[in-house]
Amino acid sequence: MAHLMENFARPEKTEEVVTYGSLDPAVQELLLAASEVRQRAYVPYSGFKVGSAFRATATNQIFTGCNVENAAFTPCSCAERTALAKAVSEGVTEFSVGAVLAYEPDAFTTPCGVCRQFIREFATSDIPIYIAQAIDERIANKEEPLRSDDPVLCTSIFNLLPSSFRTYRK
Repeated sequence: MAHLMENFARPEKTEEVVTYGSLDPAVQELLLAASEVRQRAYVPYSGFKVGSAFRATATNQIFTGCNVENAAFTPCSCAERTALAKAVSEGVTEFSVGAVLAYEPDAFTTPCGVCRQFIREFATSDIPIYIAQAIDERIANKEEPLRSDDPVLCTSIFNLLPSSFRTYRK
């Protein structure tokens, strides 16, 4: 029976909200990369910009992506899937950490269900995911996009998608 549970994710990390200034510099770098790419989002229909960044396990290279909308909506690509597809197209399929930035007042914007499953496909373990708010007014005023006291949700792919399956391949 135990072998039946092997493909089901169980959270290894707890969720918590911390300040941006308390994060490791490598995580801050990832969040800043997501903030920068967010500015390139193609969102003529919703105006809702999202940026994402994932760090490759083997090389520490950061892959970024922004959301890309389409008039037909179905072919839209979320920021997380854009970043991961870019990495896969360059031969990278394992990641150690991810970050997502968007703006909703008084809320963190976590990956959608499709993106959660997409991230899970490439997570060989419970990777941390950092979620922060992007404040457009700061960008417009040419200020630092993230401040030391800004809240950041520290979660993980297994928390976002518990009891998920990864693959049926060995």
